[in-house]
Amino acid sequence: MQENFLFQAMIYLAGAVIMVPIAKRLGLGSVLGYLVAGVIIGPFCFGFIGTEGHDIMHFAEFGVVMMLFVIGLELEPSRLWRMRKTIAGMGGLQVLGTTILITALALLLGLDFKTSLVLGMIISMSSTAIVMQTLEEKGWIKSVAGQSSFAVLLFQDLAIIPMLALFPLLADDTLKSASTTVTHTTLIDTLPEWSQPLIVLLAVATVIFIGKYVLRPVFHLMAKTGMREMFTATALLLVVGIAVLMTSVGLSPALGAFLAGVVLANSEYRHQLEIAIDPFKGLLLGLFFIAVGSSIDFELLISKPFLIVGLVVSLMLIKTVILFSLGRIFKVRNAQNLIFSVGLSQIGEFAFVLLSFSFQEGILGKEITDLMMAVTAISMALTPIMMVLNEKFLIPHQCAAMNPTGFIERESDVEEQDNPVIIAGFGHFGNTIGRFLKANDISTTVLDNDSDNVDFLRKMGFKVYYGDATRYDLLEIAGAKKAQIIVIAFNDPEKRLGMIETVKKHFPHLYILVRSSNRYDAYDQMNAGIMHIYRETLDTSLRVGVDVLKILGHSKLEATQSAKTFFTHDERTLKFLASMKNNDEEYINAAREKIEELEKLILADREALRLQNAESALLIE
Repeated sequence: MQENFLFQAMIYLAGAVIMVPIAKRLGLGSVLGYLVAGVIIGPFCFGFIGTEGHDIMHFAEFGVVMMLFVIGLELEPSRLWRMRKTIAGMGGLQVLGTTILITALALLLGLDFKTSLVLGMIISMSSTAIVMQTLEEKGWIKSVAGQSSFAVLLFQDLAIIPMLALFPLLADDTLKSASTTVTHTTLIDTLPEWSQPLIVLLAVATVIFIGKYVLRPVFHLMAKTGMREMFTATALLLVVGIAVLMTSVGLSPALGAFLAGVVLANSEYRHQLEIAIDPFKGLLLGLFFIAVGSSIDFELLISKPFLIVGLVVSLMLIKTVILFSLGRIFKVRNAQNLIFSVGLSQIGEFAFVLLSFSFQEGILGKEITDLMMAVTAISMALTPIMMVLNEKFLIPHQCAAMNPTGFIERESDVEEQDNPVIIAGFGHFGNTIGRFLKANDISTTVLDNDSDNVDFLRKMGFKVYYGDATRYDLLEIAGAKKAQIIVIAFNDPEKRLGMIETVKKHFPHLYILVRSSNRYDAYDQMNAGIMHIYRETLDTSLRVGVDVLKILGHSKLEATQSAKTFFTHDERTLKFLASMKNNDEEYINAAREKIEELEKLILADREALRLQNAESALLIE
């Protein structure tokens, strides 16, 4: 038994370690890597794992519980209250609209009302695990698409409670006895019906009370022990305990964990809790995705390919249309709306739970349950692919331009200008430059292709134009032929290099000043012929170094002089090393020589300064 467990653990870990880096390297995201790993090690390919994949999936669903706990930690109660209209409005309409439309279509296909209604409710669910993980990897959690997705997914988790309460009322006792002898029992099943809602509310109140008044002193006590493993154990105990409590009263454990996270969002231990939970969350989510991949019933797919593929495509298309329509109603811009609607178009992991429950309650027959299990797993596996295709092909095809984060522009509104300076990109870096020039009465033409950012900046009084500054035609309209200087301040290194080539080719008279993220980015820009390069962290880092020297007892003059010497030497060294960046051995040897040279220069400066101070002291005497 132990050998079998260790072998299974080795197979799961090997699948993840091999496939996830490959998927990330191809730009497909970790979720797809896990899913493909599950397919490869599952019954369809090598068969290293068999039917136990379904059992593992139920265990790995705990990763979803942990993920919602971490999300709750990042969402303060006041912010959640501000989102109430989006959660209830967008989320409620999505569940209701999808349920009604799928129920109607199922009735048209000849299914009875109870079956149609249950299928409608199940299909309205989307995958919290896949959607939130993908959005987090792409940095879209805080975007409009990310917040809209979160609102809908949260409402879906809430909707599971009334669904589980409604399903037994739709049960067919004949089918129930024939389908299975397994029953779902909870702590409140044996209690009178009038008391059950009270017990549920009491459980929720208990979570809130413990989170607000009990956990802080407990975490304080664990922190005082100085043993990180005890803090981690306490955090895991908290999440597991909440899951057990919620399950025992028939509620979603993920919902309970989310509620506990929200209660602790203002806690001083919030960040430490995230650090403690994050590794377990990541591993269990990965295990969950692998289990989904391994559970895809390829035999059923091969035996009924047109039916299953037709159902997957039709259902995902229907959900996409419903979600996109809701996005338009709630004024979500086109690009974010495409990310939102395509991202939530799958059937979610809770569908496995609802399908099993419906089968056990006698609402759905075995044939429909097996079919929908396959459709659910395939739709989940297709989601990462659909999101990649959406980002790379659909969005650019629908719109004139797309910024690095995948959000759509509306049509460019650049006007003909006659200003001496053009700033391309008006994020935190370009914004500071623009404010400084404006304060010095220097007229600038600012181009940015993040529509939300530009809308906000215009309200602040800046004259910023929508447009992709990498396009030659827009630069010409913006006055590049008459301007003297162009500041390239984009966040994307590849986009900066592309724009350098465009400007050098079409507007060679312009002085090009370029933002650089780090010295390796600067090497590429130097090799492209640019000398006016500004590393965004260099000055700030040197300021910190100067303060460190002063705190340690060095004089202000000595610390400042050291920083000046460092800056001059580093700029000179940067140009010298740029030509060697592709030859590791030559680069390392040269870099080590330059480090030793810098140390000698600073030491010489320090001795010279001390000698000068000594001479000044003698003259005073």
